[in-house]
Amino acid sequence: MSGHSKSRAFLCLGGNIGEPAKAMAAALRALNEDERVSVLQVSSIYRTPPWGVVDQPDFLNAVAEIDTTLSAHELLQLCLATESALKRERHERWGPRVIDIDLLLYDEERIEERDLQVPHPRMLERAFVLVPLSEIAPELKLEGRAISDHLLRLDASGIERVRAGGGWWTMQEQAS
Repeated sequence: MSGHSKSRAFLCLGGNIGEPAKAMAAALRALNEDERVSVLQVSSIYRTPPWGVVDQPDFLNAVAEIDTTLSAHELLQLCLATESALKRERHERWGPRVIDIDLLLYDEERIEERDLQVPHPRMLERAFVLVPLSEIAPELKLEGRAISDHLLRLDASGIERVRAGGGWWTMQEQAS
């Protein structure tokens, strides 16, 4: 189904071992280099306390809005391939990771399959997703409510902006 019209998608990027900001920047650059993907805007980077498995380093998280001619499944495969290229190893659910790329939203599509659920099934419970998402798309609606409204129901304490603005991913290897 390649060559179909452009779709708008949102990705959440994160990591907490190695140099996650560099890995997230490398992931966005790799995705943007694919002619079927165009990164439109990227949130600031946020430091967020670990979630699920709490005995691990803090995470860095950001959200990106992209245009793509890929289907949702093709985009998921590209994200997984990008994680692999950046040495992502999946050992422990919610455990430490170099890079994590989650497909949050793909147009208005609702996909319920074993390997792909869109919208991401737990995104509305996760302040580390909604804080950066509301920065770049506050009026985006999910389940009839703006992302910023969903965020009001969550505890966002402990989440802090560590690199403001969305240009961080385009700068080559600068000190973090």
